[in-house]
Amino acid sequence: MSETAMTLPPAREDTEFVRFWNEVLAPKFIRFKHILVDGLTHHSEAIFPSLPVREGDRVLDVGCGFGDTAIKLAKLVGQSGEVVGIDCCDAFLNYARKDIAARGLSNISFVRGDAEVALPEEQYDFVFARFGTMFFANPVAGLRNMRKALRPGGRMVHIVWRDRADNPWLSMAKDVVLRFLPQPGADAQTCGPGPFSMSDEATVRAMMTAAGYDEVVLRRVDAPVLVGHDVEDAIAFQLAIGPAGEVFREAGDAAEKSRKEIEAAMTEAINRQKIATDGIVMDSSSWVISAVNPKR
Repeated sequence: MSETAMTLPPAREDTEFVRFWNEVLAPKFIRFKHILVDGLTHHSEAIFPSLPVREGDRVLDVGCGFGDTAIKLAKLVGQSGEVVGIDCCDAFLNYARKDIAARGLSNISFVRGDAEVALPEEQYDFVFARFGTMFFANPVAGLRNMRKALRPGGRMVHIVWRDRADNPWLSMAKDVVLRFLPQPGADAQTCGPGPFSMSDEATVRAMMTAAGYDEVVLRRVDAPVLVGHDVEDAIAFQLAIGPAGEVFREAGDAAEKSRKEIEAAMTEAINRQKIATDGIVMDSSSWVISAVNPKR
């Protein structure tokens, strides 16, 4: 399958949000690819066996990142099906393309695009997104484009984090950092609304309804996540990515001046976490949100 199988509108200038992902966040995500991919293994194992994907289906993976979920989906659709992964980050797509080439997979392709701007219409049986939709600056628009990409009667599933209290792997580090640094200002550069923007069930249902979906179902999944192979790895990850990373980055020189104190406090907090064979794990909780594009 070639990339021309997915037709997008003519390219336009990247939004500030997309430039920020490519220029600032992508290098940080690449550095911690081992956590962002391997660390979510338990969530994937809990979710993928129940996805409504059949052999021969055509599937769109929105915010596909390094391509690991697209590869899992490709196994479900088989050689008679096909998977298209879309992401706004060039560096992520480069990794994804190299991975499928090394594996000799011919039923996957990757394209650069922004789901909030546009997606092809009525081309897919299933649309999927793992931990990406909560970063939509305009979630209803993005979710609506995902619905329009489905054929009538097609299904979608997206996975988002639940509330802070049930995700200490994200919230704990920010709480520690805020003991030393101020909250980012209103003009801070961010990765979008943030990991907890779709944590509230009523809010998500309203978004999905406004985007035109039927049969909206939310299922809670609790699973451990890997946050680092050791304490040093976990601290570096938390200060680079996520809520704590945003506070640290926006504080600039003040953050660097307080680094030793912050790292000492982080070490104390991380040492209280569970130690597994592959590193340090913490509790996490997500919503698996499924819905249907209504038949006309």
